[in-house]
Amino acid sequence: MNAFLPADILLPQVDSMEKWAVIACDQFSSQPAYWERVRETAGDAPSTINLILPEAELGTPQEAAHTALINKTMARYQESGVFQTYARSFVYVERTLESGAIRKGLVGMVDLDAYDYSVGSVSAIRATEKTVVERIPPRMRVRRDAPIELPHILMLCDDHDKVLLEPIAARKDSLPKLYDFDLMEGGGHITGWLVQGEDVDAFEARLADYTANVGKKYEGLPGVPMVFAVGDGNHSLATAKSCYEELKAAHPGEDLSNHPARYALVELENIHDEAQVFEPIHRVIVKTDPEKLLADLQAWCAPEGFPVTWYIGDRSGTVYLDKSRSQLAVGVLQGFLDGWLKDNAGEIDYIHGDDDLRQLAAQDRAIGFLLPAMEKSQLFRGVIADGILPRKTFSMGHAREKRYYLEGRAIK
Repeated sequence: MNAFLPADILLPQVDSMEKWAVIACDQFSSQPAYWERVRETAGDAPSTINLILPEAELGTPQEAAHTALINKTMARYQESGVFQTYARSFVYVERTLESGAIRKGLVGMVDLDAYDYSVGSVSAIRATEKTVVERIPPRMRVRRDAPIELPHILMLCDDHDKVLLEPIAARKDSLPKLYDFDLMEGGGHITGWLVQGEDVDAFEARLADYTANVGKKYEGLPGVPMVFAVGDGNHSLATAKSCYEELKAAHPGEDLSNHPARYALVELENIHDEAQVFEPIHRVIVKTDPEKLLADLQAWCAPEGFPVTWYIGDRSGTVYLDKSRSQLAVGVLQGFLDGWLKDNAGEIDYIHGDDDLRQLAAQDRAIGFLLPAMEKSQLFRGVIADGILPRKTFSMGHAREKRYYLEGRAIK
């Protein structure tokens, strides 16, 4: 069976889709004013702001009260006819970003039995970065009693030949359009089309063939090939997995193979989509002895290694990191820094902009490393060969380009 499947998808029947759709809960976590504006925009209209717990509220007095209210609101929306169900469907999505690029995706459900976020996983679906298990319990408190789910999860395929999503994109003009509107707070534009019937069957056949042959791409690599990687929203998918495992533990011996909690709604995207941009996340170490750090790093270098530029004050140079240690330059560097900082003074920070990195490295007792952008094909190869990638390996676009809550699915 495929690990990504059509679902009974819920879509709202509301007057304002702009008020309905809000950005992923883990964005703008240090900017409560953003979420206050979202609530003001939504007002009394049906909105997903009433169905999620923004991480900006974690640890605040309103967290517990809001968690209890979320499930009641979900039930009220169901009972009052807010949702329409599209059975055994996908939703083909085009997201127009601020740059004008259009990012394509397909909303469906994944089989949680095919997903494992633990280090060393050999499952068909894997996390790209280490899961922080402490972030799961607050989300479980929301999902445990929730009658529906709303995803902000972006799952990736490594489809060089563009055989999965692109044939649907080519047929979009013949598909029923479900929504077409501007997202609030500068999120760009989004359009969705309904995929049913023969188009679902054709996609499933293509995916079955893709899955059967995906291992050929990674011949010669150590490790077990995988089919999908979780790009964004891994902690939400890990929460769904944890709730499903909790349900199985509470019902030993019962057949839960068709239980809705076995699945989770996601948006599948192709890393080879032209609009899919992986931005590097650089490293700066402050309050340290930069000369000692650089000298010690030389031992991790190799003549034909990954070239990485370093900055100390107004000086710069290049080190060549040993490729035998990892599939990625960031993997070699992070491995060195983790070990070095256990025995030496220093604090590490993760920086997105090139100029910001250089400015921070110009401080006293600081050193910065400007990492190259990761090639798209390196993502799957890195996870397969090295396991979970180092934290802060890459960024998939800017905060406002993250997924907005829109489609839903019943999980009870």
